[in-house]
Amino acid sequence: MGHDPSCIFCKIVAGQIPCARVYETEHALAFLDIGPLKPGHLLLIPKEHHATLPELPDTVAAETARLLPRLCRAVKAATDAEGLNVLMNVGPVAGQSVGHVHWHIIPRHGRDSIAWPWNARSYAEGGNWNRSARQSPPVFAPRADWEHSEHAPRTHILNWVRQRA
Repeated sequence: MGHDPSCIFCKIVAGQIPCARVYETEHALAFLDIGPLKPGHLLLIPKEHHATLPELPDTVAAETARLLPRLCRAVKAATDAEGLNVLMNVGPVAGQSVGHVHWHIIPRHGRDSIAWPWNARSYAEGGNWNRSARQSPPVFAPRADWEHSEHAPRTHILNWVRQRA
């Protein structure tokens, strides 16, 4: 199994850095994001170190990604989310801040404060596809009491996943 001693996610897998583990298999680990956009924001990672999705072997991708539906059901049920964002940033230019493949599972509720600056266009419109000006992402302020209060979804997610495993 690949391991990068300087990778924070590899250190989490090895137990060198604590995390709020939600679900774990031989090949994958799901845990609460330390900087959540919403309560219940999970990260799903392969235990093997691979920096980006194109580098991830098909077998490792399959073993990890097969957990997404189960984890999405758990997050949705535990947080009463109306929807979810399931996303991956591939490479620093796309917003990947940790060089270890990971999926975000983010619960969504109507009128929440999360916004994506997509700036979508149609091909028919043409336009400058190579924008030079970068937009700053929205700023989010997670509540300090999420992890240590009745607002913490970890226990609910753990119970829901374990009941259906």
